[in-house]
Amino acid sequence: MTIKRARDAGMVTAEIAVAMPVLMVLLAIGLTVTSVIAAQMRCVDAAREAARALARGDSISAARSLASAAGPRGAALATTTTGDRVETTVRATVAPIGGLFPAFTVHAGAVALREPAGESP
Repeated sequence: MTIKRARDAGMVTAEIAVAMPVLMVLLAIGLTVTSVIAAQMRCVDAAREAARALARGDSISAARSLASAAGPRGAALATTTTGDRVETTVRATVAPIGGLFPAFTVHAGAVALREPAGESP
């Protein structure tokens, strides 16, 4: 025998109404973290590409072009050359979810040794 209680009517709806904002906040946080991590990874790739290009002897404009293609939108490249070492740093500001949350600054660096000049046969 099943007895229905009148006071339980609508409990599921109330629970969903309470849980839905929490789920939306968790979803927004997850999307924010994902976009920041993706931008960080793109900065790493851009720094590596620029360091390799400069180590090969390419021009700084070629390295900037490679870094802007591999990096997130608005990324800035800084380079330092010390002896046979080339150091690059790529920095970008990420505004996740269309700017609803605060912007984050991500950066990455890479170091490469200059390649020796090839000899012609």
